[in-house]
Amino acid sequence: MITRLQRIAFFLATSLLMVSVAAAATLTGTVTNGTTSKPSVGDQAILIKLGAGMEEVAHAKTDAQGKFSFNFEDSGSPHLVRVIHQEVTYHQMAPPGTSSLDITVYDVGQRVEGVHAVADLMFIQAAQGTLNITRIFSVSNNSKPARTQMNDANFEFYVPETAQIEEASAQTAGGQPLNLSPTPQAQKGRYAFVFPLRPGETQFQVTYHLPYSGKTTIDPRLVYPLQHFVAIIPRAMQFSPVQPGIYEAKQPPNQPDAIAQLADNPQPGQKLAFDISGNGLLRNEEEQASGGAGSSADTRPGGGLGAPIEAPDPFDNYRYYILGGFGIVLVAGAIYTVNRSKSSPSSPQPAVATAAGPSAGNLLQALKDELFQLEVERQQGEISLEEYSKTKAALDQTLARAIKRNRES
Repeated sequence: MITRLQRIAFFLATSLLMVSVAAAATLTGTVTNGTTSKPSVGDQAILIKLGAGMEEVAHAKTDAQGKFSFNFEDSGSPHLVRVIHQEVTYHQMAPPGTSSLDITVYDVGQRVEGVHAVADLMFIQAAQGTLNITRIFSVSNNSKPARTQMNDANFEFYVPETAQIEEASAQTAGGQPLNLSPTPQAQKGRYAFVFPLRPGETQFQVTYHLPYSGKTTIDPRLVYPLQHFVAIIPRAMQFSPVQPGIYEAKQPPNQPDAIAQLADNPQPGQKLAFDISGNGLLRNEEEQASGGAGSSADTRPGGGLGAPIEAPDPFDNYRYYILGGFGIVLVAGAIYTVNRSKSSPSSPQPAVATAAGPSAGNLLQALKDELFQLEVERQQGEISLEEYSKTKAALDQTLARAIKRNRES
């Protein structure tokens, strides 16, 4: 007769055998040099397990055919494959069950023909003595043959000398935003992103704030020629260009309480400065539909701007930037408010985040994504322990408030 102890031992042995069989996994890949259309030889390949952080679980090098192989214990977690080619990284997601994948890399040059800044979108809002600005830059790399541009000042921009940068990030097409720290340049107020401009499209974002007395002049100070510069402000604020005839008023998609001022084909050195006055907050579509504070049925001059007739709207090219930009503005405002409350808890707080914040569900997801990104940077050594602890504390506090708000609603 089989005793209970024997049954338990048999069960444990069987379970361990099943786990060991299930845990053995192999992932193969092929790396192609998109510049030469040949196999990429000798590149380092790293398998990263995505979970609470980013754990490197296997390493390999590509052979003469550009192939590599990983043997690892598969716990059912998603993985990320990182390939390093000429000191630039390229990534490919490997969901659970993936057995093979292909990755394309490109040769690197300090200056590459076909790299152009395309658009500069500036989101502006103000409340209680603070002006908050988020800028989104779109850069296109259409080099032929395709190459990656990389140098110590790969993309430069200006902010006002009195501005304090809150956060900045870079994002490639189809990728996740990666938080960055812009590098100050010799000229005051000028910064650079040290981030590779891979073939395709790259989007940079920077959020900053500065003191505001109710009226000020903003000078975009372009570094590169653009197809479009766009300033987006709440309709409660007033906009007046320093030089008439530069801007054309437009209606941002799905944002009836905002107005956009568009400048076509602006050039470095061109007088794009404009005066703004008043206070106003950029609000998300949910709050506008629910008739939150400051909403109005249609108080725009002339009942609002109509769509252009028989002409493509340039905003069609930036629709996702604009909608995404509103989300960035709102979440950044929430984090900024928490940082302000931690540094001066006894002082009155700007109403940017609370009045302009996103819905609780959207904010929760955004904060969870931000916490994940923070852990990624810590695992990669891209952030100091002090900065990590400070940022995580602020995010944790904001997340707790968002959870409480979600429960109440």
